[in-house]
Amino acid sequence: MNTTVVILAAGLGTRMRSKQAKVLHRAGGRALVEHVVRSAGAVAEPGRIFVVTGHQAEAVEQTLAPAGVGFVRQTEQKGTGHALAQCAGQAAGLDGLLMVLVGDAPLLTQETLVRLRDQQAGSGAAGTLISTTVPDPAGYGRVITDANGDVLEIVEHKSCTPEQLKINVINSGIYCLRADLVWKNLSLIQPNPGSGEYYLTDIFEILRKQGHRLGAMHLLDPNELLGINTRIELAQADTILRARKRRALMLSGVTMEQPESITIDMDVEVGQDTVIEPQARLLGATKIGEGCRIGAGAILDNMTVESGAQIHPYSVATQSYVAARAQVGPFARLRPNTRIEEGAEVGNFAELKNTRLGPGAKSHHVSYLGDADIGAKTNIGAGTIICNYDGAKKHRTTIGDGVFIGSNSTLVAPVEIGAESYVAAGSVITDGVPKDALALGRARQTVKPEWAAKRRQKK
Repeated sequence: MNTTVVILAAGLGTRMRSKQAKVLHRAGGRALVEHVVRSAGAVAEPGRIFVVTGHQAEAVEQTLAPAGVGFVRQTEQKGTGHALAQCAGQAAGLDGLLMVLVGDAPLLTQETLVRLRDQQAGSGAAGTLISTTVPDPAGYGRVITDANGDVLEIVEHKSCTPEQLKINVINSGIYCLRADLVWKNLSLIQPNPGSGEYYLTDIFEILRKQGHRLGAMHLLDPNELLGINTRIELAQADTILRARKRRALMLSGVTMEQPESITIDMDVEVGQDTVIEPQARLLGATKIGEGCRIGAGAILDNMTVESGAQIHPYSVATQSYVAARAQVGPFARLRPNTRIEEGAEVGNFAELKNTRLGPGAKSHHVSYLGDADIGAKTNIGAGTIICNYDGAKKHRTTIGDGVFIGSNSTLVAPVEIGAESYVAAGSVITDGVPKDALALGRARQTVKPEWAAKRRQKK
């Protein structure tokens, strides 16, 4: 059946003790509500997914805009029933099933939502909720069922009798219902006498009194339904998400040494036979090919690393590209918009920014290469610095193929070094160097015999 999804994400989340809306806090490399939207995509097209926003609505909507979902504003937070009612203008005309999710449940899987949709579609019931069993149900609504497992009542914690308080089957707040019945009866929900809020759980009582059957889908793993209300729960969710990701990658053929120490965001892709050493961090939308090696303590953020490349220990690389069979590190830094071409090598304590290091080129030791185009098989000597900033703007440096840059050279941009040329060690280069030339930019050495001995005698 056609399914429409409404995600409730309007609350601030006061227990997070944060100025940021709760659903924008991150776990597993994504905002909490991003996880929910991704899962919802398994049962509905983006045009049938609506996110109810309220606190920091603009920031939430900006975060989710690439997903192509719709947005509904809840300017006053008057409960879950009131939040869903705000969607009537956009969603009430959509047929089939209506699934209601919460924006702070990042562990809910696509498989569970598909199962919920299919169970509701084949049940003949007016609606189905997800329930689970928890050791400590304090604060949760209790689910009361009959012998057949149909829902008789959802009782909020503060309204439970002493006997009902002993029930540890709780309501997750996740529902799949017949859309026509929801929109027909939503206006019958009355404000709670104590809080003045409109609770969506009341729709189950309304439909039951009309003679409709209501079902429950019980999940054995309560962790999947973990709602994030505190920083402690946020950390728990992050741990679970990253464990899932590591497991999936290892099952796909990735080797991890001490996997519990490795941090991998959910959108990272890693190819078969790649080895990841302890304490590495793969962040954002990093993509790593097959047969790579990622060294201990390396941090890769939104990187592309092609097959056979090696990132040696403790290198930091951001928004850059490393081609096949290239090597980076150890202790190297690639700043944004850097390209290390096939077979090129970047060594320890080298830093590159907005620079292309051509195929087979090398910069092995202690250098800074900024805003440069460096040709194939060029060698950059230790201590080389490209002076790309004049105090007001950046300038580019072009170095041709097969160039030898001697150690401790300083290239003052803008400057062009011709192919197959040499720059002598210790030179300061301010003018262009023609092809096949030798450039020396240093003072002639002066030696004064016996100078040191005479100085000691004076003392």
